[in-house]
Amino acid sequence: MVKPPKGTRHRTRKVFRKRIREKGSIPPLSLLLREYKVGDKVHIVVNPSVHSGMPHRRYHGKTGTIIGQRGRAYLVSVRVGNKEKILIVRPEHLRPCKSS
Repeated sequence: MVKPPKGTRHRTRKVFRKRIREKGSIPPLSLLLREYKVGDKVHIVVNPSVHSGMPHRRYHGKTGTIIGQRGRAYLVSVRVGNKEKILIVRPEHLRPCKSS
């Protein structure tokens, strides 16, 4: 028997799939140059073509709050169950929350 994979991207074939018209494209500059302030609400939408600053797949689709910045990445606080997690995420994987 072969051991199952235990990497950070295992079981992500459907989660990190791009639509057919988005394949090969880089994220738009409006998302890369966006400045977030402390307290802003953001959605975590992982872009599979950018590997750096990619959060784990369990946080894909979650909404969090910006609590700080580290270089070009942001510190995002996310609730998972009863726990509060702090993620270091690059802006390529963040979208501003419209309902705030």
